Amino acid sequence: MTTETPVRAEISRDASAVLHCLPQMGSVMLTTRHGGATHERIGPVETVSAEGDIVRCRGAAHDSRIAVGEVASVVVDRSGRMKDMVLPRLDFQNAEGEALFSIIGMAGLEPFDTGLAPLGAGKPLPEPEKPAREPATFEEGDPGMLAFEAAREGGEPISITLTRPGVVQSWQGVVAAVKPGMGFINVMQPDFHLHLRGGSVAGWRRRDESDAIVLEAENAGGELIGLSVRGPAAVFSKF
Repeated sequence: MTTETPVRAEISRDASAVLHCLPQMGSVMLTTRHGGATHERIGPVETVSAEGDIVRCRGAAHDSRIAVGEVASVVVDRSGRMKDMVLPRLDFQNAEGEALFSIIGMAGLEPFDTGLAPLGAGKPLPEPEKPAREPATFEEGDPGMLAFEAAREGGEPISITLTRPGVVQSWQGVVAAVKPGMGFINVMQPDFHLHLRGGSVAGWRRRDESDAIVLEAENAGGELIGLSVRGPAAVFSKF
């Protein structure tokens, strides 16, 4: 980052153009939140392709579908750090300024800025207010654990998907462990993290498919929160 490069700036309103820069950035984290669930994929984005209003980001560590028409602006923020390493971030925001999803440059600032270079420095922005988050709490017997414990016990590959306005992101694999911590239910793999806030899920709504069972998480009001798991009937038959 040079002295001319702003720490925080609006770089584009063309989300597709920004997403097509991702393969040049090395390892990135695509993180999205909804209904108490945070879904993160980590690794290089290998290909970016457009299918109408949908942009697909793919790779061994990525599987997302992004409705670019929902994105009103893209903001870059270079203030994030982990120890001595800068972890720059792109926030893809809707018209209300809410981040639909974010991209974090896990390889550091140099490849991140190299990838963004064709888009220019952007319009500098002030540092935003950062309201404190309400602490998360986890209690034994949390219904959110049930689907993931069933997946761990079953030992079969499943998919975990988070769907929210603007983005759908999925992971497929075997759930090796489910670990409560810091008020969250956590499923951690090298290329995938799920953090589910304790108390977010009151139950799971079952949907049978020809070759699988889909479980969709409901909150206490009976509303779907956008988190779903899909796997063999033998794994989820007790729901």
